Amino acid sequence: MTGLRILAIHAHPDDESSKGAATMARYVAEGHRVMVLTCTGGERGDILNPAMDKPGVLENIKAVREQEMANAVAALGVEHKWLGYVDSGLPEGDPLPPLPEGSFALADTDEVTAKVVETIREFQPHVIITYDENGGYPHPDHLKVHEVSMRAWEDAGNPDYHPELGAAWEPKKLYYSHGFIRQRLGLFHNLLIDEGKPSPYTEILDRWKAHKGDIMLRVTTQVECSEYFPQRDDALRAHATQIDPAGTFFGTPIEVQQRLWPTEEFELAKTRVRTSLPEDSLLAGLE
Repeated sequence: MTGLRILAIHAHPDDESSKGAATMARYVAEGHRVMVLTCTGGERGDILNPAMDKPGVLENIKAVREQEMANAVAALGVEHKWLGYVDSGLPEGDPLPPLPEGSFALADTDEVTAKVVETIREFQPHVIITYDENGGYPHPDHLKVHEVSMRAWEDAGNPDYHPELGAAWEPKKLYYSHGFIRQRLGLFHNLLIDEGKPSPYTEILDRWKAHKGDIMLRVTTQVECSEYFPQRDDALRAHATQIDPAGTFFGTPIEVQQRLWPTEEFELAKTRVRTSLPEDSLLAGLE
């Protein structure tokens, strides 16, 4: 079974590399087409890697992040398209400041949905990957991605919806990407502590203590993709302004990850084909 198509809809450059990247690389290697649709340019993202906090980077952040995205795309072997909106930034403070005028989160939802539908009709994906109703985390751009993805799922196959955008195409499955799993990071954290080593996972695990929800209870699909963890890490490193090589993503050697947690996790949110849960493939039911 080859030649199926997967569309992953993301808010910012680097989101694709931290959420399902090894899965995408696997399906590309198996002969399927995978496209990443990036909704914004990441213009308001902070520089999170101290090595990149140097003259000329922040002043040219849009071009820098475009090149980083191109490098990540090459590492994963996927196709890529920009939707063309401006990053909203992550508002901080109490009360929260208003979102910047002209940013993605404030864009007209009907307009954004139409652009996503146009991409769906052009690429004709069988599977869509997007964020859940919480955006994975409540960044306003992630919440917008969820909203327009769900509307596009319904509208793309409706021939009466903007026929000028192309022939109707009905995707068959829609997944939420659950890229950050508490149990996975906890496993790696405990291993480091048992070995008497410092853990880069402490801060994020402490933040999670305030949240009672367990995302693993929502996971329907675990894709074995450990062979492609090196490509995932190359894609992460490509986003040099956003990914600190001394941080959480690289806190555990690849061979340990491959042995102890060789999968990436997804939630089947919508389906138009019959499948059995739990799944081990995003393409289950599409043969």
